Amino acid sequence: MIHHVSIGTNDVHRARKFYDPLMTLIGFRVLKSSDRSVHYGASDIAFSLETPTNGEPASAGNGIHIAFQAPDRETVRRFHETAVTSGGSDDGAPGIREEYNTNYYGAFVRDLDGNKIEAVTYTARESFGLNR
Repeated sequence: MIHHVSIGTNDVHRARKFYDPLMTLIGFRVLKSSDRSVHYGASDIAFSLETPTNGEPASAGNGIHIAFQAPDRETVRRFHETAVTSGGSDDGAPGIREEYNTNYYGAFVRDLDGNKIEAVTYTARESFGLNR
């Protein structure tokens, strides 16, 4: 079981403006923050943004991404839209990823530091028939 995940950022305040609305969408809130880090979770810290302790610039890992569980497809769509509107870049529009699972509905974005993040849900098609 994973206890928590931390990724690097070069500007905690800028990263927080980007991540605060995204974390709210998936049910996380800020549990602790400082000038060097911000920590999100529901009751315990699950996801953190931190300036590297070695003093080197933060850089995104090639091949690494973090997937956040969303409660439904609408939240996945809102997560993607909010991220892109907040300065992130699209790395995979909301939609079914049948190569993973017939109900795998996800969206991928890059944050302001280039980290790849995803919102995903496995809920079946919603009753209003959207399959985006």
